[in-house]
Amino acid sequence: MCGGVRVCVLYPADRLYFATLRVKPKNTANTHFFSTDEEFIYESFYADFGPLNLAMLYKYCCKLNKKLKSFTMSRKKLVHFTSYDQKKRANAAFLIAAYSVIYLKRSPDEAYRTLISGNNTPYLPFRYKPTNIYYVSLLQALQHRFLDFETFSPEKYEHYERVENGDMNWIIPGKILAFSSPHARNRVENGYPLHAPEAYFEFFGQNNVTDVVRLNKKLYESRRFEDAQFEHHDFFFMDGSTPSDLIVRRFLHVCESAEGAVAVHCKAGLGRTGTLIACYLMKHFRFTAAEAIAWIRICRPGSIIGPQQNFLEEKQHSLWVQGDVHRSKQKLAQQRFNRQQQQQQQQQQYHLPGSDPVPLGKQEAMPHLVTSMNDLSIKTALCKSYSLDEVSR
Repeated sequence: MCGGVRVCVLYPADRLYFATLRVKPKNTANTHFFSTDEEFIYESFYADFGPLNLAMLYKYCCKLNKKLKSFTMSRKKLVHFTSYDQKKRANAAFLIAAYSVIYLKRSPDEAYRTLISGNNTPYLPFRYKPTNIYYVSLLQALQHRFLDFETFSPEKYEHYERVENGDMNWIIPGKILAFSSPHARNRVENGYPLHAPEAYFEFFGQNNVTDVVRLNKKLYESRRFEDAQFEHHDFFFMDGSTPSDLIVRRFLHVCESAEGAVAVHCKAGLGRTGTLIACYLMKHFRFTAAEAIAWIRICRPGSIIGPQQNFLEEKQHSLWVQGDVHRSKQKLAQQRFNRQQQQQQQQQQYHLPGSDPVPLGKQEAMPHLVTSMNDLSIKTALCKSYSLDEVSR
């Protein structure tokens, strides 16, 4: 079929195909062709060219679902075609494979194997690791409920990602937000809007952000956030570099102890910011370094550059170990809490009207005391009989 390559099977019959074509084909009575190469366009930051962001992925999924459910197309084969432009081709492949993971419940390996089956030309990787790692990261995000297209709002995503509206992206919804650095005052510099801390207060308050972490040099006074009841933390390290172990530990502690969400920024909110957030993903959700980088880049394109990628790979194992220890401690703490709850319930059961409450920690001894008291009251020839008041003192 026009040299097309089938990528997945939908419902009872083969309906969805992916093809790389040199010329735009015409629709037929049995086949509907469509392309997204000129509809979803990646805005590069450095030498990057993808993957396309969450809002574009959402729109693509909605577009494809609509076509698949259309009555007029119910008997047609659908062919998503792309050009031989390597960058556009890689992004188109990302969209249809991601769709198959999210909606068709294909495994990342199944989705990727289908794309590269046969004699297909290899896909240009997105700057870091094979393209298939992005499908794995999507699956991880689905499993941890970072991604839910039932509640996702592309309008909000696109609004807040714009520089004039704060340049903000949730990486872990409700927990960790990445954004670019505030400045001393609101102004426009070389056509680029800069925002004072006060510009973020309303959004932070509405989204339960309690802590702000700054990683770049001081461009505003931290007290402006503190005066507005936000906790502010400074963990400076050089632009484009990697954090020390001490900074990683302190950052993780802030995220773990914060009462609400944590908003993290460096100057652009991409390299240093993404690197530390990736550490949190590896420790607490056991993402691999590659998966963490992939997910953060889907949420906030352009994140994590150069040596920061290798740094995360080197830290992966130690952060996994730290995460395992952290979860073990949490499990023990929960078990202790559950025991205390049980003891409190037992205390209420053993408390008699008119007597003082039994102190916590003595409940287990109470049944033994009552039994002994009964024994003593019977064996009056051997022991003095005690009253209940005396026993409970």
